[in-house]
Amino acid sequence: MTETLVSPAVETADTPATKRLFIKTYGCQMNVYDSERMADVLRPLGYAPTDTPEGADFVILNTCHIREKAAEKVYSELGKLRLMKLDKAASGDGAMTIAVAGCVAQAEGEEIMRRQPAVDLVVGPQAYHQLPELLTRTARARGERIGADFAPDAKFDALSAPRVTTGVTAFLTVQEGCDKFCSFCVVPYTRGAEWSRPVADIVTEARRLADQGVREVTLLGQNVNAYDGIGPDGSPSTLAQLARALADIPGLDRIRYTTSHPNDMSDDLIAAHAELDALMPYLHLPVQSGSDRILRLMNRKHGRAKYIDLIGRIREARPDMAISGDFIVGFPSETDRDFEDTLDLVRTVGYASAFSFMYSPRPGTPASTMGTQVPDDVSRARLHALQALLTEQQVAFNAAQAGRTLDVLFEKVGRHGRQAIGRSPYLQSVHVEDADHLIGRIVPVQILSGAQNSLSGTLSASGVDRPVLQGVRPSSGDALRAER
Repeated sequence: MTETLVSPAVETADTPATKRLFIKTYGCQMNVYDSERMADVLRPLGYAPTDTPEGADFVILNTCHIREKAAEKVYSELGKLRLMKLDKAASGDGAMTIAVAGCVAQAEGEEIMRRQPAVDLVVGPQAYHQLPELLTRTARARGERIGADFAPDAKFDALSAPRVTTGVTAFLTVQEGCDKFCSFCVVPYTRGAEWSRPVADIVTEARRLADQGVREVTLLGQNVNAYDGIGPDGSPSTLAQLARALADIPGLDRIRYTTSHPNDMSDDLIAAHAELDALMPYLHLPVQSGSDRILRLMNRKHGRAKYIDLIGRIREARPDMAISGDFIVGFPSETDRDFEDTLDLVRTVGYASAFSFMYSPRPGTPASTMGTQVPDDVSRARLHALQALLTEQQVAFNAAQAGRTLDVLFEKVGRHGRQAIGRSPYLQSVHVEDADHLIGRIVPVQILSGAQNSLSGTLSASGVDRPVLQGVRPSSGDALRAER
C-alpha cells in the first residue's frame, strides 16, 4: 500500500482559495487520480490543497480496502484527526470537516460512522463528484453516506471542473471495476462491474493534459486491458486502439497502462507494443502464484503455462520488454510445493520489478472462509524468500543498464546541486547531474550504474540540445530482459 498527498494545484484569479483542503491517498494509482479529481471539483468552492492536516478546513482520507492493515491504518488516522478537529474548534479557528472516501468507505460506511463519530461524511469511489453538494448538506446535518451504488458513467459525466496539473506525467482513468472475482479480492464488491469510458472523452482529457505540459500518461483501470469503451464509429474499442488514438496527440510522447490481467492481454495489444513507439516497453502483468492448484483456488482462470507462454509472445513482439508482477504468498492451503512452484515461475520469467504480499483475508470474499489458513510465521518466511529472489532480479536488471543510452523524461529537480530526476522507458528513476534545465524534456542519457531502486547517468553529448523526442527503441541485439 502506498500513501500519497495531493500536490497543491495552480490557483486562478477567478477562483481565489480561502479554505484549506488536505487529501491523504491510500493504495493504487487510481486512488491518486481520484484524489486529484476531488481537488478539482472542490477548487471552485475556494478550497486549495495544503500539505498537512493541521488546521485544514476539509480533510479527506481516500482509502484502499485491498488488505486488512490498510483499513485499520485508516481508523488509526481518524483517531488523530479527531483530536485535531477538537483543537481547531477549541481555538476558534472554525470547523474541520472529515470525510472518508474510496473503497473502505464503500465497504464499511456504516461501521466508519459508528466507530469514529468525528467523521462527517462517507463517500464511495463512484460518488466523489457529489462532494460540493455533500459539503453543503453536511453543514446542516452530520452523518451522510453516499456511494452505495455503482454509476461510474454518471461520475465522469459530472466532472465538469477542469483538471489542473503542473507535472510532466499524469494518471488517466480509462476503465473501472472488475468482473474477474478472484477469490481473495474485494474490488468487484467495492468498485463494481467493469466499465470503460468512451474514447472521445479520454482523448479530450489527454489533449488538455498535453496542453498543460504532460508528456507521459499512465492509463488506469482495475483491469485496464479489458478496456472496451465506445469508439468514434460507435462500436467498442480495444485498449490497443485507444493507445493508437492517444499516440497521435501532439506532445504526448509516452503511454503506459496498469493494471492488466493475463486473460485480457489480446493479440492486438501485443501487436501495438511491437508497432507503437509511444507504448513504453514495461508491462505490469500480475500472476499472483506459480502453482496451478493455488491459481484454481484463486479463481484466476489461467494457469502457469498460459502465463509463461503469454510472456514469451509479448517478448517475441517486443524483445526489450521488461515485466513487472504481483504475488501473494500464504494463500489458504498453500504448501511448500505450491510455493516452490511460485519461485520456479519467477526464475523462468525474470522480473524487472514486482510487488509481493502476505495473504490477507478480506471479509465477504470466498477465500476468507477457506478452511486451511497458512500460519503467519510460515507465510512471512515465504515472503522473505520470494522478496529476496525478486530483489536479486531487480538489482540485476538495473545493473545491466550500465553502459546503455536510454531516453529519459526529466520530471523534477533533484536534491543535490543542478541534479534532475527522470524516468527511463522501464520506469526506473534516473539521477543525472547538471540537467535541471531539462525538466519536461526527453533526452538521451548514458547510464553509468544501476542500484536496486534507481539508475545514475550522464547526459549524452549527441542529444543534449535535442527537443522532446519519441522514445527510441533499442535494436534487437540490444534487447533488455531481466536475468534468469
